Amino acid sequence: MHPDWIRPDWPAPRTVRALQTTRRGGCSEGPYDSLNLGDGVGDVPGAVEANRARLRLGAGLPAAPVWLRQVHGTTVVEAHACCGGPPEADAAWTDRPGIVCAVLTADCLPVLLCDRAGRRVAVAHAGWRGLAAGVLERVVAAMEVESAELLAWLGPSIGADAFEVGEEVTERFLRLDAGATAAFRPGRPGHWLADLPRLARRRLHGLGVRDIRESGLCTFFGADRFFSHRRDGPHTGRMATLIWLQPHNNAET
Repeated sequence: MHPDWIRPDWPAPRTVRALQTTRRGGCSEGPYDSLNLGDGVGDVPGAVEANRARLRLGAGLPAAPVWLRQVHGTTVVEAHACCGGPPEADAAWTDRPGIVCAVLTADCLPVLLCDRAGRRVAVAHAGWRGLAAGVLERVVAAMEVESAELLAWLGPSIGADAFEVGEEVTERFLRLDAGATAAFRPGRPGHWLADLPRLARRRLHGLGVRDIRESGLCTFFGADRFFSHRRDGPHTGRMATLIWLQPHNNAET
């Protein structure tokens, strides 16, 4: 099966490259079928290494991605300053061409950011915990660009018809932003259906980011194309969302 890349539909400058993987086109078996890129979910390590090699070669990445050890937090790292093992963080940014920023997801929302000048890029792993804790605020601040000059793309995540949360989650967001009520619909007694992309949009709008595009794709209801932790449980794979600045010798003219 050939890889199934998703290219974000957003008005990013030509110097910016971005890519969203799906579960198709790899060599993992069983519940990790087939392009699992996560190395901490129980898959055979050799299969993950082979999948990552396929990604780098097939997508024409200028370097191996700077993978993160994600913990649903708010730490942001400079991808170009990372060395050794994956740093514990949930977002990364760079202003150096050829450095590939990446996050892994299987329901959480990946958020890509770049500036209109095409000089800085970033990616964030924004599940509900990270959103509530301020991961988007942290990554926007780290980029040191006027918010109005930023573009954002919201990748595939669990959709508003599938993401059921308890009252404590709803209350946490409403304490932060009373206007977030519209992002929640009643579900079972004591539960709510949460619209993760809508919550992210509100946080970005509050920061002054106005140009926000969405994939509109739901991981939970796309079993043939996406991994989903909520649907499949802990034994499932991870997709990657990647962004980088094109090296100068490869830049389009």
